[in-house]
Amino acid sequence: MSTQTIQQVQRRPLTTTTIMGTGFIPHENVLSYHSSSSSQDLPHMNFRSFVETLKEDNDLVEINDEKDPNLEVSAIIRKVCETNDYAPLFNNVKGAHNGFFRILGAPASLRSGIRDRYGRLARHLALPADSSMKQIIDKMLSAKTMKPLTPTIVKSGACKENKKFGDEVDLLKLPVPLIHKADGGKYIQTYGMHILQSPDGKWTKWSIARTMVKDDKHLVGLVIPPQHIWEIQQMWKKEGKDIPWALVLGVPPAAIMACCMPLPDGVSEAEYVGAMTGTAVEVTKCETNDLYVPTTSEIVFEGKLSITETGQEGPFAELYGYIFPGVRHKCPVYRVDCITHRDNAILPVSACGRLTDETHTLIGPLVAAEIRQLCQETGLPVKEAFTPFESHVTWCALQIDTKALRAMKTTSAEFSRRIGDLIFNHKVGYTIHRLVLVGEDIDVYKFEDVIWAYTTRCRPHDDEVYYGDCKAFPFIPYNAHGTHNPVKGGKVVSDALLSAEYTTGRTWEAASYKESYWEGVKAKVDEEWVGMGFREE
Repeated sequence: MSTQTIQQVQRRPLTTTTIMGTGFIPHENVLSYHSSSSSQDLPHMNFRSFVETLKEDNDLVEINDEKDPNLEVSAIIRKVCETNDYAPLFNNVKGAHNGFFRILGAPASLRSGIRDRYGRLARHLALPADSSMKQIIDKMLSAKTMKPLTPTIVKSGACKENKKFGDEVDLLKLPVPLIHKADGGKYIQTYGMHILQSPDGKWTKWSIARTMVKDDKHLVGLVIPPQHIWEIQQMWKKEGKDIPWALVLGVPPAAIMACCMPLPDGVSEAEYVGAMTGTAVEVTKCETNDLYVPTTSEIVFEGKLSITETGQEGPFAELYGYIFPGVRHKCPVYRVDCITHRDNAILPVSACGRLTDETHTLIGPLVAAEIRQLCQETGLPVKEAFTPFESHVTWCALQIDTKALRAMKTTSAEFSRRIGDLIFNHKVGYTIHRLVLVGEDIDVYKFEDVIWAYTTRCRPHDDEVYYGDCKAFPFIPYNAHGTHNPVKGGKVVSDALLSAEYTTGRTWEAASYKESYWEGVKAKVDEEWVGMGFREE
């Protein structure tokens, strides 16, 4: 996943206490590697176990023939994403030395089955493979009211099985994939997390941002406002010091999910994962700085993020399905001083682009989860929220409690403005450019429902409220490559609630299998369905 999820402020009740700072955890809680809890071996806490679970789910293809990381590996991954096929595990990557490294593609993409479509996401969270998107979102939000669990320091871990320092570090000798032929470089970081800490040690940030190889000792990657990684960089600039940093790949799957959430400033993903899973994340100290990384991680790069040095980054194909050759940015440089990794390490790779890959399945739903939470905490009658994949997660559909709406004695324009003012002026709405308001008869997790309501109940212009002054997300092609202001405006609230839903309540029934037939008729049809020769549902 390449685009950094935008973070959010003003949230409760998670604390902002220091975590993973030197001396914060009592000495008696510092464990040896061999005494680590078996809970750390569960699939949502251990990437290697997660891969084994995909195999048990019959959702993994192991490819043992040599495959070239120069486009061939990523071409296979991209086809998997566009066909919802099995996750590919490349055990023989051309250029790998002594098992460093293998590649897992499409780690959180969709499955082809109707019942377990979101199975890979569910396995990130210790949920059954047939969990719905609503159940996944509810699980991610569950930690909001739980006590944060501080990570447990462990003396060592699997991530320390191999170590390289100084001249042994040569990024150009690693089988880093070229993901798209027009990319400006080879991207090592598409599905891992950066770890940084504020200068006072009170905020440890696990952050996702794309990163490519610059030369044998350096990486370069996006660090842009309002990312939290950018906020921490600004703090260190005031100190005049480069930033201790680690890039961790093949992390606990639950941690990647937390990194995609727009959590409040000062809140640590490590504590959030602990609360959500009920298990404190075990971490171990880096070799060259005082940061701590999950012990089960596959690969760890250690070093510093420069506050002054920049390099050319990009272009890179993004979640909207486009790449613009030659478009590059000056971005901060990371110096790699040390690499540690597991035996036969696995690098997770997201070959993002057109539907459907990790940039859609993770970024969109978890932003929607925070939008739902924000609306409900503010007292707005929002029951569910989801970002349809078909919109490349630029839309968010909001299911409205219309009984509560009628009690508000409001109008379409007033209600739309209230919703838009809240979301579009908040960090959670930064990447969203269209809000679609729908009633309870519309399942926001089904695009066919949302698009039906949008095209039949929202009169263009008259049922819409436009926002020309709010912050725009510049990565969307119609912003960065259109004829308008790339960082301002272009957002809209589209009200797909019919007027009766504001006054008397629903006045129609859908011409559908669900609503156009008596229950007895449907029961008979359902019972005889397969016997008549149709597919089993």
